[in-house]
Amino acid sequence: MISTSWLKERQAHWKRLEQLVEQSVRRGLRSLTRQELQELGLLYRQAASDLAVLRQDAGSAAVARPLNQLLARAHHTIYSAERKRTAAALWQFVRDYPALFRRNLAFVGAALLIFAGGAFAGAALTVRDGDFKTAVLGPAMVDTINRREMWTHSIVAIKPIAASQITTNNITVSLTAFGMGITAGLGTIYMMFFNGLLMGVVATACALAGMSLSLWSFVAPHGALEIPAILIAGGAGLRLGHGLLFPGLLTRRRSVSQAGLAAVQLALGCVPLLIVAGVIEGFVSPTDLAIPLKFAMSAALFALLCFYLAWRPDEDG
Repeated sequence: MISTSWLKERQAHWKRLEQLVEQSVRRGLRSLTRQELQELGLLYRQAASDLAVLRQDAGSAAVARPLNQLLARAHHTIYSAERKRTAAALWQFVRDYPALFRRNLAFVGAALLIFAGGAFAGAALTVRDGDFKTAVLGPAMVDTINRREMWTHSIVAIKPIAASQITTNNITVSLTAFGMGITAGLGTIYMMFFNGLLMGVVATACALAGMSLSLWSFVAPHGALEIPAILIAGGAGLRLGHGLLFPGLLTRRRSVSQAGLAAVQLALGCVPLLIVAGVIEGFVSPTDLAIPLKFAMSAALFALLCFYLAWRPDEDG
């Protein structure tokens, strides 16, 4: 049996909770002070505990019903505001990312040059030394290329699993390329060069076997997003390495802190691109979709990406 004194004491707190909820509904949570926000959270949790006590007493149903309604309103007010803040923060990141990319374009360009240098070296060594491609790709893959067969047919049979594995691998490679920036950029340079080298070896081996169209029609749909994302991640790693090596007028700690924040944000923007690219690589690239459609899809995706990265929202309207 719940005492009258307990109810009287608790109802004062419920009344205060109701006042705070009413104020937040009418004027928004921003109208509450920091102390009032803390009070709102404390009163909400206490009222939830009070409701649990009331529900154990059959004679308190009339008191429990309005308290339950108040808690529902408070819950909606608190957590809907949290969702709005999260959505607003996400939208702000989407809006700001193109400007962040352009500010760090030199580092992405450097990653592209390193990648291209690796691709050129891989192509040259493959043409010069027939055994080099075997050392890099392995005899099984080389035999498949020599038979003029693509090595991607197995993906079609396990599309969902393949898409998940591809996405995970691409994100891991990209984030590793970014993270290796802490080695003064040396690890990032190695990863960009090696990935370029691998691309050069595969492309040249396929060209020598007369399989260029098969290769590039496979790579094009997902590569329009995957390759830029890897280069952006490489640029993020180089940005981090630059902050470590060249602090300028800042202390080295402050320089690394600023570079690290920019690099993390730059790398995070790659993740959605790699997710989409992984899905395309698992479900579209290895299929028998008409080759012109694959190249058209690649061109459209790359154009959309370029349009987004060139977007200047502050100049809209």
